[in-house]
Amino acid sequence: MLTGKNNFRSGLLGRTLKHSHSPAIHAMLGDHSYKLFEVEEDKVGEFLESGFDGINVTIPYKKTVMPYLHGISEEARVIGSVNTVVRKNGKLYGYNTDIYGFEMTLARAGISFGGKKILVLGSGGAAQTVLYAAKKHGGTAHTVSRNGELNYKNVLMLHSDADIIVNTTPVGMYPDNGSSPLSLEGFDRLEAVVDLIYNPYRTAILLDAERRGIKAVSCLDMLFFQAVRACELFFDEQIDENEAEKLYRSFKADKLNITLVGMPGSGKSTVGKLLAEKLGRKFVDTDEIIEAENGMTCSELIEKYGEAEFRRRETEAVKKAGAMTNAVIATGGGVVTIKENTDLLRQNSRIYFLDRDLCELPTDGRPLSNLYGVGALYEKRLPLYRALSDCAVKVCGAENTAEIIVKEHYREDTCY
Repeated sequence: MLTGKNNFRSGLLGRTLKHSHSPAIHAMLGDHSYKLFEVEEDKVGEFLESGFDGINVTIPYKKTVMPYLHGISEEARVIGSVNTVVRKNGKLYGYNTDIYGFEMTLARAGISFGGKKILVLGSGGAAQTVLYAAKKHGGTAHTVSRNGELNYKNVLMLHSDADIIVNTTPVGMYPDNGSSPLSLEGFDRLEAVVDLIYNPYRTAILLDAERRGIKAVSCLDMLFFQAVRACELFFDEQIDENEAEKLYRSFKADKLNITLVGMPGSGKSTVGKLLAEKLGRKFVDTDEIIEAENGMTCSELIEKYGEAEFRRRETEAVKKAGAMTNAVIATGGGVVTIKENTDLLRQNSRIYFLDRDLCELPTDGRPLSNLYGVGALYEKRLPLYRALSDCAVKVCGAENTAEIIVKEHYREDTCY
C-alpha cells in the first residue's frame, strides 16, 4: 500500500490502549512499524521529545500535546485538538485527521449537512469535530449536554424537527452495550443518526434508528479513514482511494461477527466450526455457553424448567456472545423467538440463515422438535429467520456451505 520509509517510527499515544484497532489498520496500509505507547499525563512532554517520526494521539491527550508543537494546522486549531503529530526537520507539527475520517463517513453514507438541523449529543472533544463539519458544510448544529441549556430533558420539546442526530458521547460503548443517550421517539423529521462509537458496530441508538426506518451510520469507517489520512501525513504519500476502500471493506468484514441462525439440526455448529477454522476466528456456541453455566444440556434444562426459563437463560448467553467481535457464533434454533435477542445479535454481526431441507433435520435429543413437530416449528420460525438475517444460505453440505458464507461475507460489493 505505502512504499514507506526505512526505519520509520510511528505509533499511538494514549493512556489505555489495549483494545486499539490502530496497529491492525496501519499494518493493512503498509505502516508495519506502528506501536502502542501508553504514557501518563506528566510524561507526555518527555515522550514527545523521544524518538518517533509520526504519532497518533488519542484521548485524553489530544489537547495536552498542543503546547509542545511548533505548528498546528488550521483545522486542528479551530477544532481545538490534535490527533496526528509529524516530526519534520526536528520540529513537531500537529494535525486533526478525525475531521477527514468523519467527512468520509458522511460521504460514504450519502449524508449531507447542507441546510440541515443537526443535534450533537455531547460537548467533549469529539463534538467539536462534528460542530466544525456542520459549520463547514452549511448545517445548523445544536449541542445537547446533560447540564447545558439544551439538555436531554428539553431537547425534544425544542428540536423535534431535527434532521440529523450525531452521538459523540460514550453512552452505549462496549462494555455498556445496550444503553442509549436518547430515545428517538418524537423526532418525526429525522433522516439519519450517526454514532461516533464503533464498538459495538450498531449501538442501541443506531438499532433504534434502523427499526424506525431511519438511516443508521456507525463510525468504524471514520476510524479507518482518519488513519489513512494520518499515514499520508506520516509518509508524505497519497494512498489510492479505491485501494483504501477495498482494505476498509475487508477490515470491517473481519471485525463483524458471522452469526448463524436456523432450525435445530440445520448444521450451525458444524458449519460454524469450519468457518472459524478457515478464518482464524474464535468459535462460540450459545448452547455451549448455556450448558457450561448450568451444568446440564439444553434438553435437560427445557425438560426440568420449561421452555420459558430456558429462553431467559439463552438470552443471557446471547448477550455475552453478541458483544464479541471477530467471532463465529452458532445460535440455538429458537433464538429468533425472543425479541430481545434481535438487537443483541445484530449489534456486531452479519447474520446468516442456514436453510436446510425439512426431511434432513434430525429430531433425536431435540425436545421441542419432537413436541411441536419439525414442520410446525419451521412454518412458525421461517419469517423470523428471514427478518433477522442479512443473507439466507441453502445448506448443501458443511464444507460447501462454509465456502459460500466466506465468499458472501468478504464480497467487495457487500454493503452491511
